[in-house]
Amino acid sequence: MTDASDPPRSDEPSSPQTRREAGEARRAAEVHDTGPALQSHLRAARSELEGHVAQARADFEEANERIKERTGRDLIVATLIGLAIGVVLLGSLLFVKWAFVPFAVAAAMLALFEFARALIASGRRVDLIPQLIAGAVVVLSAYFVDSWLHWVLLFVALAFVVVWRLVGQMAAHDGRVYGLVLGDVLIATFLQLYVAFLGSLTLVLLAKDGGEWWVLSFIIVAVAVDTGAYAAGMTMGKHPMAPRISPKKTWEGFAGAGAAAILAGVLVGLFMLGLQWWMGAVFGILILATATVGDLGESMIKRDLGIKDMSSWLPGHGGVLDRLDSILLSVVAALTLYYLFTPLVAS
Repeated sequence: MTDASDPPRSDEPSSPQTRREAGEARRAAEVHDTGPALQSHLRAARSELEGHVAQARADFEEANERIKERTGRDLIVATLIGLAIGVVLLGSLLFVKWAFVPFAVAAAMLALFEFARALIASGRRVDLIPQLIAGAVVVLSAYFVDSWLHWVLLFVALAFVVVWRLVGQMAAHDGRVYGLVLGDVLIATFLQLYVAFLGSLTLVLLAKDGGEWWVLSFIIVAVAVDTGAYAAGMTMGKHPMAPRISPKKTWEGFAGAGAAAILAGVLVGLFMLGLQWWMGAVFGILILATATVGDLGESMIKRDLGIKDMSSWLPGHGGVLDRLDSILLSVVAALTLYYLFTPLVAS
């Protein structure tokens, strides 16, 4: 026996003094016992997750390579570039619509520049600086002056580039034949009409009451046309639509573009433009037609020039004009429908 005042022996376990201490001691013992097993389970789960991620990444890269081999486009880069452009577009149109003006001017000038360079590389005489000056005047005037003055400035710009080309040719004294000189003059006017004037119509539409919603709507439908054609063509495309112009475009892709255009047209018509559903369907169908013609038209120009893309400024997309080809003609349809549908909706 020991006296109550004697200290406890070192070989005798000391009992916990409270229930709380007993519970903590028990939990510590459980953690000590299950620790190695839990860590092993976590390592196995982490290894399995890393394996799934690696497999998914490999599958995605393989699919991306197949798409790149078939279309010549890097899907990942193209998607990132498209998202970046979309963010800038939405930010400028939804918050302060005049902020879209420098965006549109920059896009038109870049498209004009790369188109002119492609023509010069093919042997055509194009006066680059005068073309850019005239194009900037045409595009900017669409937003900041009255419509009649915009038309006047367009004719002035056309006369400016034509006279500059003729004077430049007379000063050259290089014996260039009449047919080539006439072709250079026609190309000078075509650049202004195709890129600068059609691009300026986007700002004409923007300047209207609620025009920012119409601009955003027709661009959304045009993008839906491209996306629907791309998705349907990749998955089901077998029958070429215009093999001599663009061999990769198929009727299945056109059908996918049509479905996407009508759906997008109805949705933007109902929820953004306040149109009736049938007006939205007409909107989608017309944008489908103009976007398809614009795309095929630019493809025909590139085939005639012997190039695949206008430039490589937008990785995964080609050049700026390669992205604007379906938009430049579509703005004509959008502006026409604005004048037709707005009175009907207002009444």
